[in-house]
Amino acid sequence: MEKICKICGRQNCDKHSFFLGKTVNIKEFSGSSPPEIFVGRWNYPNVYAGILSPTEYGDTQILSSSELWHKNKVPIYKIMEYRNKLIYGRTQNNIKKLQTKFLSVMKEVAMTNKSIAAEFKLKKPIRKNLEQESRVPLISNAAQVENVSLQENPKIERKVDYLVNDTDVKSSVAMHELHKSGIETSSIIKILSAGLLGLKKNRKLVPTRWSITAVDSTLSEEKLEKIKYFPEINEYLVFYDEYLGNHYEILLMPRNWSFEVIEISLKNFSVWQDYESVFKRKKYADSVTGAYYANRLAVAEYLERIKRQASVLVIREVRPEYYAPCGVGILRETTRSAFSKEHNKFASLKEALADIQTRLRSPISRFLEKSQLMNELRQSKLSEFV
Repeated sequence: MEKICKICGRQNCDKHSFFLGKTVNIKEFSGSSPPEIFVGRWNYPNVYAGILSPTEYGDTQILSSSELWHKNKVPIYKIMEYRNKLIYGRTQNNIKKLQTKFLSVMKEVAMTNKSIAAEFKLKKPIRKNLEQESRVPLISNAAQVENVSLQENPKIERKVDYLVNDTDVKSSVAMHELHKSGIETSSIIKILSAGLLGLKKNRKLVPTRWSITAVDSTLSEEKLEKIKYFPEINEYLVFYDEYLGNHYEILLMPRNWSFEVIEISLKNFSVWQDYESVFKRKKYADSVTGAYYANRLAVAEYLERIKRQASVLVIREVRPEYYAPCGVGILRETTRSAFSKEHNKFASLKEALADIQTRLRSPISRFLEKSQLMNELRQSKLSEFV
């Protein structure tokens, strides 16, 4: 059976046949990286690290940007098409050995905020990548790199250049400075992952999976230190949004800071839940995992803007429409988007929960019975549930 190439439209195209699931002996290719890098965690501390690029030139940012996917409401099938255009040219490196020729190019790609043209020479044919992370979008076409070179000078924001070259600043401080200057969260994640932030003696490659959580966690913790001293909100606020079958309901309650995320899948009825009180969280949120910190950052950004604190319950209903993982980035953007829209206000918790129920497909009681935060409220304010 003949197959039509999704890239050029030809039948049984040899040039692009790796997009059709075949192994093909491509010796070299060139194109514009979105820009995107990826550092794996398999065999840590000797990990695979590399650059993702399509075989086309121009503005390719849409191929890897969760911010652009959400902004343009890109559907899942299109995201999968975008991801299948990318080739993951990689080498294996010890996380501490940052001075190789390949990694110097990878660092420049991580620092730029615009698509950048590069040329790759490969050691082995492209193959389907065996390492799949649910927190990052699909990475399907992996190949060992023999050599890579940039075909143009990278465009780097002044603040990024300054902090990358300042080896006396701690990574947490650098992250805050980049965030305050308007650098996108996804860009900060790449810069940290490439080993470009922090004290000189501490710099190393950070697996992308870990750098996502590190950035979301660090940025939100800094904001929470201030938020805990703000006055409480004086009514119940409900925010909501949905993207790709990820439906969010976010309830803010007039109370001191606490935070909980509860996720329920409508496909298999799995439940994930993590919680923190007013005291700083010490253990990793190993149930909700990366989405917990992405949600917390979005919530903290909003509370910092309005200079208030609240107890927050984040409900995520994972609907059957979400049939392929597209990474934590889309969850961060969906939560942020909820706070940019009009919200509903209520005088009581009972009214707020009734409003949330009107948009959920499953009974809200399924979420509430798993909620540690609601259990605390039930004990102190039983009258609210009458």
